[in-house]
Amino acid sequence: MKIYTKTGDQGYTSLTGGERVEKNNPHVEAYGTVDEANSMIGLAIAKIDQIEQKSLEKIIHMLNQVQQDLFHVGSELSTPKGKNVYWPITDDQVVRLEQFIDELEKDLQPLQQFILPGGSEAGAILHLARTIIRRAERQTIYIKDRLSSGRAITYLNRCSDFLFVAARWVNLKLGYIETPFILPSNH
Repeated sequence: MKIYTKTGDQGYTSLTGGERVEKNNPHVEAYGTVDEANSMIGLAIAKIDQIEQKSLEKIIHMLNQVQQDLFHVGSELSTPKGKNVYWPITDDQVVRLEQFIDELEKDLQPLQQFILPGGSEAGAILHLARTIIRRAERQTIYIKDRLSSGRAITYLNRCSDFLFVAARWVNLKLGYIETPFILPSNH
């Protein structure tokens, strides 16, 4: 099978079920943004993998699972209401994310103030992935009435929480101290 099909050369693509839409269609924007976040998570995994620290294997496993789940989110976002979702998001996938968050938070100090996104390169990439997921969530809300279920929104919301905690956890394991947001003195 060739990678190029030429079917999108005029700026159109197909949603699941065959409906042809412009590539700037809100469904395409939403699942495209999920794909962007998934690629950013892949970059974070590559950076973490280079560190070769045994204690980081747990986060790589979690991030790989999130990457798998994001394909399910994309399936939901590419499927208009009334069509069969090939790989739907399940409640179990949302619960698993919550379990990941709880497991990582055991090692973290509770936040008392806002922190600046950053730290290690891997941590900063996870923060960036989190903001991309937030954008995907906003785009998904725009099309929520055209989706078969609301689980994609729930998953994306939980995923951004997970990525925030994952960034903090990676920074902690790599010895980076979080930089607090400092309120200007004139406030």
